[in-house]
Amino acid sequence: MPHDVSLIAILAVGFGLALILGLGVSYLKMPPLVGYLLAGVMIGPATPGFVADVSLSAQLAEIGVMLLMFGVGLHFSINDLLSVKKIAIPGALFQMTVATALGFAVAHYWGWSVLGSLIFGLSLSVASTVVLLRALESKGLIETVNGKIAVGWLVVEDLVMVLALVLLPVMAGIFETTQVGTGEAEKNWSDLMQAVGITLAKVTAFIVLMLVVGKRLLPKLLWLVAKNGSRELFTLAVIASAIGIAFLAASLFDVSFALGAFFAGMMLGESELSKRAADESLPLRDAFAVLFFVSVGMLFNPEILWNEPLKLLTVILIIVIGKTIAAVGLVLLFKYPLSTAMTVGVSLAQIGEFSFILAGMGLAMGLITSEAYSLILAGAIISIAMNSFLFNGIEPLLEWVRKRSPLARKLDQRIDPLALLPTTVNQSLLTGQVVIVGHGRVGKKVFEMLKAKNVSCVIAEKDRAVVQELRENDIPAVSGDASDPFVLIQAHIARASVLVIATQDSIDVSKMVETARALNPGVTIFIRARDSEEIALYEKEGWGKSFTPEHELAQRLANEVLLRLQEGAKGVH
Repeated sequence: MPHDVSLIAILAVGFGLALILGLGVSYLKMPPLVGYLLAGVMIGPATPGFVADVSLSAQLAEIGVMLLMFGVGLHFSINDLLSVKKIAIPGALFQMTVATALGFAVAHYWGWSVLGSLIFGLSLSVASTVVLLRALESKGLIETVNGKIAVGWLVVEDLVMVLALVLLPVMAGIFETTQVGTGEAEKNWSDLMQAVGITLAKVTAFIVLMLVVGKRLLPKLLWLVAKNGSRELFTLAVIASAIGIAFLAASLFDVSFALGAFFAGMMLGESELSKRAADESLPLRDAFAVLFFVSVGMLFNPEILWNEPLKLLTVILIIVIGKTIAAVGLVLLFKYPLSTAMTVGVSLAQIGEFSFILAGMGLAMGLITSEAYSLILAGAIISIAMNSFLFNGIEPLLEWVRKRSPLARKLDQRIDPLALLPTTVNQSLLTGQVVIVGHGRVGKKVFEMLKAKNVSCVIAEKDRAVVQELRENDIPAVSGDASDPFVLIQAHIARASVLVIATQDSIDVSKMVETARALNPGVTIFIRARDSEEIALYEKEGWGKSFTPEHELAQRLANEVLLRLQEGAKGVH
């Protein structure tokens, strides 16, 4: 054929082998991604037969990372990030420090240079975006507290690695010239500080631009395209936003593609069309995520397995054991349950795309050897392959440990302090009060209207940051999913007059109503419904009076609550 068909060959052979091997390993009770990695090894330069274009496949894989991070951003709001910042920031920095120190120590022991050892350690410290998100998605954990902590942790790691990639050339220059003279060394340290300042300024400028401009512009753009009624134009708008903003972020602000796409998703998540946007981009996200694993497999040289088995074992132990212990220990230190600590620790017990980028840059600059590069790649592939098995083993391991260790049972029964209503709350405010589930746009307005009438309220809200802020303002609030009976019990639903379910965030109305009625048969229940079909369902089940977003929903809910309280005060039932 007269035309270059490298791209078509990668797609045809890569997808075909990935399908066959992914299906084959799934029958062996192994995760399909192991098959995708093996497919990459088969078409890589280290094995005979067809050899795909490595650089081209890496770019295709990068698109997969962008689309995946964009999809997560659609479901992950700024409030989600802020709600876990107190553990995600120190946690990520602590775990990266531990892993980097371990990697540096062993590499220096092997006789590698100081900067080479540092690059090696950093490469072992940062988890793979794709693997972590895939693992959380498969278990339905992304929107849980555990999932938010892990994703927030990952975002902090990505920011640190962006800084490291920018500073690496400067650091290399410093190490090369420190022996020339004091004046030259001081000049290079000045260059380093200048580079740090410029990098931080660029990242800050990008974040501010997205929060100020993107948050307003992107949802409006999506609505404008949606009004046209064309499905393909809507899909195109979603994909163009994800890839376009990621590209501009990398080109103009030196921010990673993944981080740029993540922020694009968060800004579009402010639109009511975010769910549709997520659905439209899902097929492309899945397809390109497969290419990511295939491209990783292509970089693997199997010879490292028998040439340096002890070194490879050391690398695996640092990634899987060292990083996990560091993360688990810190999460427990922050008084989270053992199950949360295990989920976060295991989800980060692998390395991926940033490791490849940093190691590749170090190899190109002559700072690390090809042996170090191969060890990093082998460690990535093996840790990625192990990660799904480790995830599946969390629950059995927790069950085994709980049965045999009183300490493990105590750690696992820890309760988030924000999930307990403070004992300092005046008991007179916990009789005849209104329990409001959700403190979003509607719930907040309902609360403010009732507060203006001196009506006692208790807020039940998933977002820990919101609950913490409410408590700082002396407002009774508990953190957690109100479909869990424990949350409504803490809100003293047994003595409440009214329950207002004002949130639509993945709620289970039937469980809330069942709990409320079991503890307080006389409680009046008002429910925020999405549409007339939900109203009909709630009325049929007899769960309570429902309202749709037509007109001013918060005002109507507040008026109904006040009317019911007035009737109760008069003895009307």
